Amino acid sequence: MQIRRLNTIRALAAIIVLITHFSDKTDWLGGILGGRAGQYGVMLFFMLSGFLMAYLYADKPFNTVKVKTYLMARIARVLPLYLLVVLVSFGTLQLGFQSLYNIPDGSAMVSHLLFLKGDSVLWTIAPEIHFYLLFVLLWGIAQWRFGYVHLLVFICLLGLFLSNFPRPIGQLFELAYDLHIFRSLPYFLVGVLFGLHYDKAHIPDYLKSHGFVLMLGGIVLLYPDLSPVRFNSVYRMWLSYEVLLMMSAIFFALVYLVPDKNVILENKLGDFLGKISFSLYLLHMPILTQVVKLEISILMQLWVFIGLSVLAATLSYQLLERPVAKLIRCRVQP
Repeated sequence: MQIRRLNTIRALAAIIVLITHFSDKTDWLGGILGGRAGQYGVMLFFMLSGFLMAYLYADKPFNTVKVKTYLMARIARVLPLYLLVVLVSFGTLQLGFQSLYNIPDGSAMVSHLLFLKGDSVLWTIAPEIHFYLLFVLLWGIAQWRFGYVHLLVFICLLGLFLSNFPRPIGQLFELAYDLHIFRSLPYFLVGVLFGLHYDKAHIPDYLKSHGFVLMLGGIVLLYPDLSPVRFNSVYRMWLSYEVLLMMSAIFFALVYLVPDKNVILENKLGDFLGKISFSLYLLHMPILTQVVKLEISILMQLWVFIGLSVLAATLSYQLLERPVAKLIRCRVQP
């Protein structure tokens, strides 16, 4: 069963990233919507990823055929556009100009292709791929001893906290690595727990209310320049369980407590933007870099930036992502 509201949440995550990057680049509205707050959109992406994997696969038989189908479906969703972006970024720099991202030499390209690091927004792809592999382990455990998944999540969260969320950076065999998985892992794991229990949870009707959609405002209150709460966590997003708690509460309210057919979370615009959200996220930065050079008002720059980003994402989804994903899935169907 499709959970339609997830499309809008995915779209919202992408929009948060776009608006934050625009604000940081142009100082729009005094920069109050910036300050690295785009990380909250990325947190939503990771939580959604964990939720969907658990919801779609955890109750399916754990065998070679099912695991292969799962992995190919995940690969088909992310890799075609990512590989194209990496190769074009590398190739154009070899020709003497930068079209997309800064991947200047062969070793940088290999680091990206091996998911060891990522320039600009590409950094998020590496932990996402790592999560795909990690979920296979969680899936197997859930089929063997369902309760052990919860114990493992608890141990991981505790271990990450005690180790101060490490971020390994360095070089290995002349390949640079910058691993963000340990900082983003809590959001994926919480998403997995929510996904495991979505069909099993019985929320009484009297607890559900369309008013819970107002929890979306909680994301805004996390923005460093807008938060009424002055604590260090708003500047150290990935190192704070206060932020994890807030984002988890928002996600839970939107997915579990808002009734079906909510017009804000379930609408055609949200469906459309949710479908193109990955390409919207991956392609907007090069567009933004060019748009801010235009000698027009900031407000016009914003509309041009959003319009061109949506256009590029739509073309990418229609001409590359969807047909390639369909081709890959057809080849692996049992």
